[in-house]
Amino acid sequence: MFAKNITRRHSLRYHRNADVNITNLMDVMMVLLVVFMVAAPLMTSGIALDLPKVGGKAMEGEETSINISVDKEGYYYIGETEIPADKVVAKLNALKEANSALSVTISGDTGAEYGRVIGLMAILKEAGFDKVGLKTEPKPLNQRKK
Repeated sequence: MFAKNITRRHSLRYHRNADVNITNLMDVMMVLLVVFMVAAPLMTSGIALDLPKVGGKAMEGEETSINISVDKEGYYYIGETEIPADKVVAKLNALKEANSALSVTISGDTGAEYGRVIGLMAILKEAGFDKVGLKTEPKPLNQRKK
């Protein structure tokens, strides 16, 4: 009778489930994916501008570029920080000391005065910045072939 109890006790033992349940992991990953998809467009640095839409291709190169924005009121920005016109060159010279291959890109709002954008280009040229470009957005495909 004692031997029967031992064998019976072994047969009632529970076996561990060796399967990996990744349902909870997938739920968390999907939530993170959605959060990053929503947050990614909001993480662009700078101010909101309505850039001119023209043809052309993107600039190529491995050097780093700093973006200066000119809004429709004519104020200059580096990132989201407003920079007075007389301090732009000093700020860029400090950045150029850290990286000698620095190029400057100007993003001018379509409502910005033409003279403010060209004036900024002249200031940068006089300060010795040879790599200065203008940032635009490509035309929509339906408007390109007219």
